[in-house]
Amino acid sequence: MKRQWSLLLAIAFTLLVAIFAVINVDPVEVDFLFGRAELPLILVILGSVLMGGLMVGSAGVFKMYNQQRNMKSLQQENSQLKDEKMYLTETEEEKPEQSRFEERRTRYKG
Repeated sequence: MKRQWSLLLAIAFTLLVAIFAVINVDPVEVDFLFGRAELPLILVILGSVLMGGLMVGSAGVFKMYNQQRNMKSLQQENSQLKDEKMYLTETEEEKPEQSRFEERRTRYKG
C-alpha cells in the first residue's frame, strides 16, 4: 500500500511540474561558470527537476549500498555465533555428568 501511495504522489508531482513547465516557456538568461546562455524557461525547470531527482536517487543508492554491506557483516557475525553455539553445546553434551557438577561447584565457591 505504501508503494502505491508513493507512485501516486510521484505521478501527481510529475504532472504539476509538467504543467508548470509548459506554462513558463519564455526565454531566460542563464549564467554558467563559463558563460551565459539564453534558454527557454521550460528547459531550465525540467533540467533542475532532473538534476534534483538524480541527486536524491544517488543518495538513495548510496544508503542502500551501506545497508547491504552492514547486513552482510551482521549475517556473517550471526553465522559465526551460531557455529560457536553449536560447538559449545556439542562439547557440553560430551562432558560426563560428574565433571559438570564439579564445574558448577567450583564456580559457585569462588
